[in-house]
Amino acid sequence: MISDGLPYPRRFYAIGAISFGTALIVIDGGVANVALPTIARDLHVDQSAVVSIVTIYQLTLVMLLLPFAGLGERVGLKRMYQWGQLVFTIATILCFFAKSLAFLLIVRAAQAIGAAAALSLSSALLRQIYPAKQLGRGLGVNSVVVASSAAAAPTIGGLVLAVAPWPWVFASAVPFAIGSLILGRALPDPPPRDAPFDVLGAVMCAAMFGLVIGGLETAVHGHSPVVSAAIVLTGALIGYAFVRRERGEPNPILPLDLLAQPVLTLSVIGAYTAFIASMTLLVSTPFRLHELGFGAAAIGAAIAPWPLTNMIVAPLAGTLSDRVPAGLLGGIGMAISIGALILLALLPAHPTYFDIAWRMALCGSGFGTFMPPNARLIIGSAPRARAAAAGGLVSTVRLVGQTTGATMVAALLAIGVGTNFVPTLVAAGFALVAGLCSVARLRPSMRNPGQTETLDAVPTLKTTR
Repeated sequence: MISDGLPYPRRFYAIGAISFGTALIVIDGGVANVALPTIARDLHVDQSAVVSIVTIYQLTLVMLLLPFAGLGERVGLKRMYQWGQLVFTIATILCFFAKSLAFLLIVRAAQAIGAAAALSLSSALLRQIYPAKQLGRGLGVNSVVVASSAAAAPTIGGLVLAVAPWPWVFASAVPFAIGSLILGRALPDPPPRDAPFDVLGAVMCAAMFGLVIGGLETAVHGHSPVVSAAIVLTGALIGYAFVRRERGEPNPILPLDLLAQPVLTLSVIGAYTAFIASMTLLVSTPFRLHELGFGAAAIGAAIAPWPLTNMIVAPLAGTLSDRVPAGLLGGIGMAISIGALILLALLPAHPTYFDIAWRMALCGSGFGTFMPPNARLIIGSAPRARAAAAGGLVSTVRLVGQTTGATMVAALLAIGVGTNFVPTLVAAGFALVAGLCSVARLRPSMRNPGQTETLDAVPTLKTTR
């Protein structure tokens, strides 16, 4: 019989390891944004070219999350997670030796490889750390770490640049990596699966995401629509062949076995559209507020209530999800967010800081109510042997949704409607889809996976609602 969570005090050490690991990945993904102008100046490259420091990190993450989740199931969750942290730390140290953009891009790709190895398994490890009846609480705490790290990243970057050269911006995440490695000795170490790893499937998965997302990025930022369309089409064809191949695999890289459950499919679609909505708002709002006359500091202060509110609401929603159906919590959360988004779209012609801040806080509370219960249902409903695949799916959906949202804002800016209320209404539309997906899970036929599908997933059917 599999033990239900780690005993104390080992559980606290393991939670610390995951929290440090999550913080370093989120901080490193956002802290570089502040340093981009400085890096462009010091390396003598165009500002448009230096943005690739961020995009290569995100793209590599998306490409490798699902393959690493499958690999982690076979080599061991703890071993894979620790190796990922070590690779990330070494790559970060190499940033100090970057004298050219090409070398820095290679190092950033190496950082993303380490981050993908760790991030793909963090949710599966959380499921082993917490008792099943407290899984929602654990995911809520993890959401707080993500939100607070994302909010702190620009501040950390600015403070480091004020006193040190730009390579130290990347080094700001090293203490978190060291802390995660030290505390990682307490992580659970479930036995690996005795199954071959599908190397060809992993390559096809990475190529599918890389070509489709990379092609969409070039369509927005490039100058050759034909080339961009060819890249996307190639990725789509590889994806079609990949999905057909995965249907016949007993241990698929793309977890089609999990997506065969309607309740999980709805949860994944809801998560994807919710992340599109949130990223669309967060990326477009600075442009809109700039048009309204807000300075950089005022824009940051106006957006800050979102992550701050999320930090408070997310753990509460996660704890509630251990007792209240995720469909109900998600529906309430998206209803709040839709209302807040409409209010943001209808801002007065000359809004004050308060006009924006309370709307952002309301919107952040809505998304904070939706996200942890939704993730808890996906991870908690998967069999224990497929927990890593479920966690990799959650992380992949988040990154793909965020990338889609950012690309959509770039497209709206390109056609001249990205600095007004249009992106906010677009975000409300995607939030509506997420809310409908959540409420649909309340149907009796869809409320829980079938008995055979939840074997060894959670102690009772009640906890998978």
